[in-house]
Amino acid sequence: MRALIPLVLTVLTLQAKQNPPNIVFILADDLGYGDVGCYNSESKVPTPHLDRLAKQGMRFTDAHSPSTVCTPTRYSFLTGRMAFRTGMRGVFTGVGGPCMIEEGRPTIGGMLQKKGYTTALFGKWHVGMTFFDKSGKPINQNGLAAVKRIDYSRSIPDAPIHRGFDHFYGTVCCPTTDWLYAFVDGDRIPVPPTHIVDRGPLPKHPYSRDNRPGMIAPGFDLEEVDMVFLKKSLGFLESHAEKSPQKPFFLFHSMQAVHLPSFPGDAFKGKTKAGPHGDFIAEMDHVVGELMKSLEKHGFAENTLVIFSSDNGPEVPTSIAMRRDYKHNGARPWRGIKRDQWEGGHRVPFIACWPGRIKSGSTSGQTICLTDIMATCAAITGATLPRNAAEDSFNILPVLLGEKGREPVREFTLHQTMSLALAIRNGNWKYLDHKGSGGNNYNRSGEWGMKQFALPEKAPDAPGQLYNLKDDPGETTNLYFKHPEVVKALKEQLEKFKQSGRSAP
Repeated sequence: MRALIPLVLTVLTLQAKQNPPNIVFILADDLGYGDVGCYNSESKVPTPHLDRLAKQGMRFTDAHSPSTVCTPTRYSFLTGRMAFRTGMRGVFTGVGGPCMIEEGRPTIGGMLQKKGYTTALFGKWHVGMTFFDKSGKPINQNGLAAVKRIDYSRSIPDAPIHRGFDHFYGTVCCPTTDWLYAFVDGDRIPVPPTHIVDRGPLPKHPYSRDNRPGMIAPGFDLEEVDMVFLKKSLGFLESHAEKSPQKPFFLFHSMQAVHLPSFPGDAFKGKTKAGPHGDFIAEMDHVVGELMKSLEKHGFAENTLVIFSSDNGPEVPTSIAMRRDYKHNGARPWRGIKRDQWEGGHRVPFIACWPGRIKSGSTSGQTICLTDIMATCAAITGATLPRNAAEDSFNILPVLLGEKGREPVREFTLHQTMSLALAIRNGNWKYLDHKGSGGNNYNRSGEWGMKQFALPEKAPDAPGQLYNLKDDPGETTNLYFKHPEVVKALKEQLEKFKQSGRSAP
């Protein structure tokens, strides 16, 4: 079988050159492993479209976001490079920037452009843009005061259309939590914000937290943002079918759902029996269904690789309220949530569907990361990645093709938090190079505190954490002192990857 692998990949690459597949990547926001029905038999929210996608393709059970929060995960997906290598901490808000992706760095969009693809991004960008004040000085600051200084007559020099995308319509950061509530079209904001958002009429519930009093543009409906993004993606698919159906395309659909605040659109309010956040998950699932329906309608489905995933685990208030009110655990069965270095913070749903290529109803336990999509798309299209690109991206095409008996694609996997705390995985061993969660404060009590989910620390004096995920998937027992040789080896390997600037071959 192994002798056939190079031949299979060569044949596939030749076929791709002659008839390259379309590629659609759908990224949900703050959707946990346990939020999807096909990953959690105890989920209280139906996800029929995602469940159907899994039946039509391959479901990964050991897939990971590169970071436990949004901005670094997006950077890493777009570049195939771990974001900690940039030194940037935290996430962008308002007009924070400049773009994390420096000019000239290869991106997945730019790579596919060179292979003849039309590339499009609809939704949230969240890796930084540069705006200017009336004197022409760049702003690149978070907060309301910075937004008020923007000169909207000036174009944006580092928007997605300058980083590998032919088309972009979306938002700078999170569209319903930001200081800047307005849509970017290409490299401009055609309808600038004019006033402070009136939060009075907005829903009031535990899932409405996180909405900042920023500047909002006329007609910007906080409860219909994802429907706007969907309309743009559907319009792109229709236009492409009419104008250039033979040309391959790469569509990155970047959702707001299900990031707080949970503002489901009117069509989804009360749709589930799991409250506003359950309704928001249902809206997210609907978006997936509509995109799949459009691919079928326009004749693209048979030659399109569709990948669905999330940027990290579920949010704190979401997790607390959903467990309390509906007995729904969005991180099930893992410890931790968004921001945490434990599995619940970065083990995410990952479903890939490619008719005739990926076996229907298959499951893979291979350890993979969202950074791997870039190297995989390069392998599919025959693109050549330069040495200074996709430094943490591994080709998972052999896994997608369902080849048996292979060694793990990844020997090591890196993880990071917004504070740049790092972890490394090798097989069943996972080493956290820090104390605690690396993210959330588990000493905080009260209604919205995480102390209620804190576990007893088995090695309180240990400067780091070591877990065997096979024997202890819940990461309950720190083996730091019991296996010093494993700690030493993993810590040395982590330092090597940091110093060398890459973890991929």
